[in-house]
This record gives sequence, C-alpha cells and structure tokens, in this order.
Amino acid sequence: MAIIYKIVTRSQWAEAEKKGRFDGAPVDHADGFIHLSAADQVRETAAKHFGGMSDLLLVGLEADKLGGALKWEVSRGGALFPHLYSTLDPAMVEWVMDLPLGPDGKHVFPEEL
Repeated sequence: MAIIYKIVTRSQWAEAEKKGRFDGAPVDHADGFIHLSAADQVRETAAKHFGGMSDLLLVGLEADKLGGALKWEVSRGGALFPHLYSTLDPAMVEWVMDLPLGPDGKHVFPEEL
C-alpha cells in the first residue's frame, strides 16, 4: 500500500468536507491537476511551497485507490510526482492530521513518514 500526500490549509479541507469533494488549491487549479507528493518528496514540498505556514493539514491517500486519474509525471528535479486529474472525494482519504510548525520553523511530520 503506497501512501501519497497532499498538504492543505485547514480551511481548504473544511470546505472539501462540506462540499464532499476537494477541487484543489489555487496552484492546482492553475496547473489543471491536484499536486500530490510521495513520502520521499513531501518534506521538500512543505519547505518549498508552505515554508513558515501554520494551520496546515497533511492528508494521506492510498495511491492505488485513485485509479487512472493518478498520473506520475516528471516535475521538480526530474523526479516523478503524483498528479491527480480529478477531484478528490474526502471519503477516499486514509487519514488527515495536523502539520504543525516546530520551534525551528520547519513542519513536524509523523515519525513513521
């Protein structure tokens, strides 16, 4: 079971739960897909795109459940990143947890990640 990740603001996820779907963040709308990260990419994604931001959530998804809408495409540094070409049903999510800032200003990820 490969888990992939989406970093969202608490308000974005609250809206998704209210609507029954996550349509993506503004950057996702601009690019035409929902940006996701693999386990070995998510820390760099947090630092690069969410540096210093608080009130974030880390959403864990089982890649296999996303079907053909999930594409692994070349992105940052030539690495393959998961991109979702559909909306995301919050019911398909494995878990959602806080992604707090540590005293050093970096996001604190779960140890098992």
